[in-house]
Amino acid sequence: MTEKSTEASADLPAGTSPGFARMHRWLKRGLYVCLFGLVIEGALTVPALAVWYGWPSLSLTEICSELMKVRYSDDTLDCTQPYPLSGPPFGGAPEAAGQQTAQDKWGIQPVPQYPRVGFRELVRIHDEREAR
Repeated sequence: MTEKSTEASADLPAGTSPGFARMHRWLKRGLYVCLFGLVIEGALTVPALAVWYGWPSLSLTEICSELMKVRYSDDTLDCTQPYPLSGPPFGGAPEAAGQQTAQDKWGIQPVPQYPRVGFRELVRIHDEREAR
């Protein structure tokens, strides 16, 4: 081997041949962009959904409880705060264990029968439930 090719190989990451070094560099850059995009998307998803469902009129616990009440058609369900460490997935029964009130059409692909929750509609549903 010549002195020049050994110096070029020494600068490359392990497992990268000189012929594929440029492709690996662009793949790495592309993967960094995708990873950065996923982190930004994940950081903005929860706040955007919280505003969509009715925050700051409803607390995050009230939003969770209202979503469970709509999803399972059961006005007695509530989210627990703080969540117990002995709950799922570390132990205990799953969230909807024993629920028989969901009005879904079951089959190969279940079809939910609960109404679609629109922009800040949980606030109206919560206020109606409080008024009853």
